Amino acid sequence: MDSLDHLGSNNKAKHPPGLYLLFFTEMWERFSFYGMRAMLVLYLTAQYISGGLGYSESAAISIYGFFVGACYFTPLLGGYLSDRYLGRRRSITIGGLCIALGNLSLFAVQNDLFMAIGLALIIIGNGFFKPNVSTLVGDLYPKHDKRVDSAYTIFYMGINIGSFLAPLVCGFLAEQWLKVDMVDFIIYGYKYGFLAAGIGMIIGQLLYNMLGPRYLGDIGKAPVNHKAKHSGSSVKEKVPMTGKEKRQTAVILIITCFVIFFWAGFEQAGSLLTLYTQQFIDKSIFGFEIPVSWFQSVNPLFIILFAPVISYLWMTLSKRKRGDLSFATKMGLGMVLLGAGYMVLLIAVNQTGSDPAEATRQASILFILGTYFFHTIGELFLSPVGLALVNKISPAKLTSLLMGVWLASTGVANIIGGQFASKINALGYFNTFAVIGGLSILLGLILLLLSKKLTNMAAIEADTF
Repeated sequence: MDSLDHLGSNNKAKHPPGLYLLFFTEMWERFSFYGMRAMLVLYLTAQYISGGLGYSESAAISIYGFFVGACYFTPLLGGYLSDRYLGRRRSITIGGLCIALGNLSLFAVQNDLFMAIGLALIIIGNGFFKPNVSTLVGDLYPKHDKRVDSAYTIFYMGINIGSFLAPLVCGFLAEQWLKVDMVDFIIYGYKYGFLAAGIGMIIGQLLYNMLGPRYLGDIGKAPVNHKAKHSGSSVKEKVPMTGKEKRQTAVILIITCFVIFFWAGFEQAGSLLTLYTQQFIDKSIFGFEIPVSWFQSVNPLFIILFAPVISYLWMTLSKRKRGDLSFATKMGLGMVLLGAGYMVLLIAVNQTGSDPAEATRQASILFILGTYFFHTIGELFLSPVGLALVNKISPAKLTSLLMGVWLASTGVANIIGGQFASKINALGYFNTFAVIGGLSILLGLILLLLSKKLTNMAAIEADTF
């Protein structure tokens, strides 16, 4: 009996229960990652006496940058090892255990050695976990199943629920509940925040390993090459890719180039948009001043609210006679929406100017909320669809590796976005937002024009995407 049949995925009206298991597995992993990440720079720069490591701000930022970048590049190696030797299910467990041990190392001892060990384990664990859990979602469905885009959108909700809760919970433990207020200084409970992040990862792994045999069956247990050798297929590991497979791989790489710019603009939320919010946005509501850091929860909150709507939209469109929108159309629209978010901010900058020393008024909070709204809808049009694209059209022996390439694009985007953000003093907010927004809209329109060509290269029917 086919494992997909066993899991009930041929019931076209519903998603297989394995999707929701992976939803919670990913939610707890993102809780662990974003909880730890939210405290990392604070932990590094806090003095020893206050529960930190006493690094300078520049050194802490360098460590943080290397850590985040490495977390996006190790999925390349993790995907390769999964495809060749380990299988996706085993790789997810290895990754989860490494991440948990990394957080527990940060909790156990507060010194440079355990900090390095902890971050290294999290980097390694992320490489094994991230590409394989994303790929496993697609493995639950037959090839070209119309539910896959909807499934990845639901899966994406798990990512953002974890991302939303993590800074609130771990940050509250570290900076409020478990801090010790001494007479002359404060001892922060950063280590307890790391402990909470580690416990979150352990919870996710317990659910995954206890319920996996029931809800995932044999999916993802064997390496791709092992399955090929034992399935009666004549396909061998060293057999060259067909022309169709080469074109499909080319489509993924082309789309990835566009996606790099999307994330370079999107990730300004942690730098340029945060600085603009701090300096120029009126954050007072009924006499309460909203902390600037809380605005980082707006995007995951919008994801949670609107992901079901977008998921329903894709399911509804797939039932039309004309079928669903093509993947390139969705992603092109996502880039246009990112640019539209920056256009909203141009109105605000016209009111406030770019120099905080000369600003005579602050812009309404609705401007920054509107920007995050457009960016979130753009993200929902682009990111889950991209995950589904990699799974749908990548050659079987390269699926996890290409998923790693997809994830690594975010690492490249962070580097590019950071370099561009450093030019803010020379360009000013208006010019910076105009360039990012204008280029995003332009590239989105180009992607829309290429939609039919890319769909043909991918060798799929438009109504299956």
